[in-house]
Amino acid sequence: MTVKPTVAGFIAKVVIMIGASFTLIEVFGIKIRVNISWAFIAILLAWGLAEGYFPTIHEQLPHATYWWMSIVAVLGLFASILLHELAHSLVARAYGMEITGITLWLLGGIAELKGEPPSPKVELLMAIAGPAMSVFLGTAFWLVGGALDAFASVATVLSYLGMLNLILAAFNMVPAFPLDGGRVARAIIW
Repeated sequence: MTVKPTVAGFIAKVVIMIGASFTLIEVFGIKIRVNISWAFIAILLAWGLAEGYFPTIHEQLPHATYWWMSIVAVLGLFASILLHELAHSLVARAYGMEITGITLWLLGGIAELKGEPPSPKVELLMAIAGPAMSVFLGTAFWLVGGALDAFASVATVLSYLGMLNLILAAFNMVPAFPLDGGRVARAIIW
């Protein structure tokens, strides 16, 4: 007997697949997990950069170069989101909170903490640590990218990562929970 695929069956498989995470590495005693949904966004982003964005910036480069630039950019974004979440986690740990891990997934990253921050001050410091890291990374990428103008493809990738990190910081500071800006607002009115 053959079972026909159904839309409901497909959706169930996608939901199960999205729930699947694996531990990639441990950093400062914090397990870094990657959800399988990250692969979806990584592939989509790499394709968009290689086939759309980078060729419009540098029309003369070989096609394979656009793909290498895209892969480096996706890995840079992965590292940037990881550092953003590590900043939250390390501040939380400095104030005695237990970190169960960090999971990178389709929409970014989540620092998994046991319990709530013990005070508004700790909540505020934890909340701004991630965007502060993103601003630092964005500024550093932008400055280094500008200094490497002679290496056009490298400068373009670094400038792109700089822009992305600054956008990430700005978006995260929107005062809506569970974004970092929502946590800042909650700490202020606590």
